[in-house]
Amino acid sequence: MVNLERLVIELCKLPAETQWLEFKHGNFDPEMVGKDISALANGAALLDKNKAYMVWGIDDVSHSIIGTDKNLQNVKCQGQELESFLRVNLSKNASFEFGETFVDGKRVVVLVIDKAHTNTVQFKNVEYIRVGSYTKQLNQYPAMQADVWDKIRAVQFELLPARQDLETKDALSLLDFTVYFDNLGLSMPSDQEGIMHYLLEDEIVKLQDNGLYSITNMGAMLFCKRLSDFPELFRKAVRVVLYEGNNRLQMLKEFIGTKGYVVGFVGLINFIEALIPTREEIHDSIRMQKTAFPLLAIRELVANALIHQNFMIKGTGPVIEIFSDRIEITNPGSLLVDAHRIIDNPPKSRNEKLASLMRRLKLCEELGTGWDKVVLSCEMSKLPAPKIDIYEDSVRVTMFSYRNFSALSMEEKIYSCYMHACILYVQGEQLTNSSLRERFGLPESSAASISRLIKAAKEASMIKPLEENTSTRLLKYIPIWA
Repeated sequence: MVNLERLVIELCKLPAETQWLEFKHGNFDPEMVGKDISALANGAALLDKNKAYMVWGIDDVSHSIIGTDKNLQNVKCQGQELESFLRVNLSKNASFEFGETFVDGKRVVVLVIDKAHTNTVQFKNVEYIRVGSYTKQLNQYPAMQADVWDKIRAVQFELLPARQDLETKDALSLLDFTVYFDNLGLSMPSDQEGIMHYLLEDEIVKLQDNGLYSITNMGAMLFCKRLSDFPELFRKAVRVVLYEGNNRLQMLKEFIGTKGYVVGFVGLINFIEALIPTREEIHDSIRMQKTAFPLLAIRELVANALIHQNFMIKGTGPVIEIFSDRIEITNPGSLLVDAHRIIDNPPKSRNEKLASLMRRLKLCEELGTGWDKVVLSCEMSKLPAPKIDIYEDSVRVTMFSYRNFSALSMEEKIYSCYMHACILYVQGEQLTNSSLRERFGLPESSAASISRLIKAAKEASMIKPLEENTSTRLLKYIPIWA
């Protein structure tokens, strides 16, 4: 329950009642209260308010505090206590809580109502809305009903509160806001009010109706110092697991992130880099350590997993599993685009505000080029094309370490051939026998093997010739969808 005394004082400052606020003298009629809960919850959704309120003991004209001596425990309806009657007759998505406080020595009763979510809130199977100072059936106002539904469908996890009722200093103490200013290249204000101005503008924090602050889910997930300060989000921490060999039989190390994604991102990538295998190469008589997987690809895939996960799926978060021959990166949520069109499709973000902010913070581009970078960096390292597996509630991307061309399965060769065609097509180029040989690091003597691979990819309906009537030696190929 929010700080009720401060809430009442702030609400009384408003010039008039609204679709999410109603003042009462002392009328606790159960039927009226039930209809008004429906109306206020739906009105809060319509106006993008997280909460709605009914307040008893306030003059609805002057907004002066007059107090009430009504005892909720004595209010009955059909032999039931008021709260029990309401919960039986309101739809299951109705969420509300009664409380009371004293302001200037006068008793005030406050009903705090959550905005409608997943569906409109109904009382006795009828949905209501406030129109002026009256409570009306919502279906009498089709345009308003459509607007309410649009807002309910568009609810954003990012902007829901992760922590509420915080003073300025308490909100700032939970966030590493220096990273915000550093990544944006902004000079950090010298006072707390100046800092809060920026955080409010980016909806990292929000001003509540009682004058205190809440930290949004987005603000907590990106900038919190300790995820443990936000119990509802703690399971969204990144988990990194290192295994011995190429199976899950023996776990060698496990790391679970403790910070917000932006605060801990550099440390996370450095930790992964320290775990992945390396090999020694000699260039111009100089020994160099080269990682088994391109760091650019790892960075892009990890950032994508953080940004595009479905935060509404409870009890799970991004997982990065490192084996001797591959890295698997899994995030909760379905893929938003066709896996076979991931290179050329326009970008889509499940969490648009979070993705936009992370782009400004230089952790992602939000241009749809992340997968291009992943594929190109794997090709430059002569690795198989990364694989996408789609499950009911998650997506897994697997990046493989180097293997000789002869050691790859035909399925892996065809998919790598297809991805090569896709990446060239978006660059205005086409796949050729020569380009595919270079992609796999093969000599000209392997031209026949590559021709057989191209034929197999054509038969699998993955690629097609750019022009049919061209000599075999000069044939160029594009993706089947092009």
